Amino acid sequence: MREHAGMTVARAGEELGADRTRISNMEAGRLGMSEERVRTLAAIYSCADQAYVDALAAMAVERVHGWWEEYRGKLPAGALDLAELEHYAVSLRTMQPMHVPGLLQTEDYARAVFATAVPDLTAVEHRRRLSHRLKRRDVLDRDNPPQCTFLVHEAALRMRFGGAKVARGQLEYLLEASERDNVTLRVIPFAAGGFPGAGASVLYAAGPVPQLDTVQLDVATGVALVDAETLVANYREVLDRTQGLSLSPEDTRDFVRDIAQQL
Repeated sequence: MREHAGMTVARAGEELGADRTRISNMEAGRLGMSEERVRTLAAIYSCADQAYVDALAAMAVERVHGWWEEYRGKLPAGALDLAELEHYAVSLRTMQPMHVPGLLQTEDYARAVFATAVPDLTAVEHRRRLSHRLKRRDVLDRDNPPQCTFLVHEAALRMRFGGAKVARGQLEYLLEASERDNVTLRVIPFAAGGFPGAGASVLYAAGPVPQLDTVQLDVATGVALVDAETLVANYREVLDRTQGLSLSPEDTRDFVRDIAQQL
């Protein structure tokens, strides 16, 4: 907001009556932000987008210690960030080329996926990651859940993590989940050919206002979060174009049933 206003850190400090170090620490997240401070800074920066200001102020008020905090220090920080991102999102849209989306995974399927980790997980690590992944699914059952669109490539449907029985159970669970009011499942078939971002999993989490939208990427070292305005817009375009190549929700259910019957 300060940068959009064309204001330096030093000038912002003068307007707030604080030194530039305090401004830098607030922007870096090293200092907490109260609702009053958010609104004061928004006024200093002449931000006229009231919906944006209100959304930021609401974030300052709601300091929730979510269920994911019990895993802090026990799982990579990226796993906690993902759970928190899903918790606060107004809507979620994800593209998965090789795995069933985490929010729609069965326990047996998730267990089989974690069994492929390199280096091998210890029994304790495996249990923690599994319990964390299953707990994430609760976001779909809460009051006023996020609207979710899952774009899943045919390759992910045909991967037999855990063997044919586990894979069949996973596909049946997908069909069941696709009937939820807040879930839209769409398959990208092999016949669709190439599509943008085919080599990476993407989660687009929409905030209460577009400025708070965030993209989560699965990378070799864990989880990466992207919130730069231009990059977020590019990923939104990637998902729009990919969704245009996918089957309709109705055709998707028929497609998944056909694959399940082949197992």
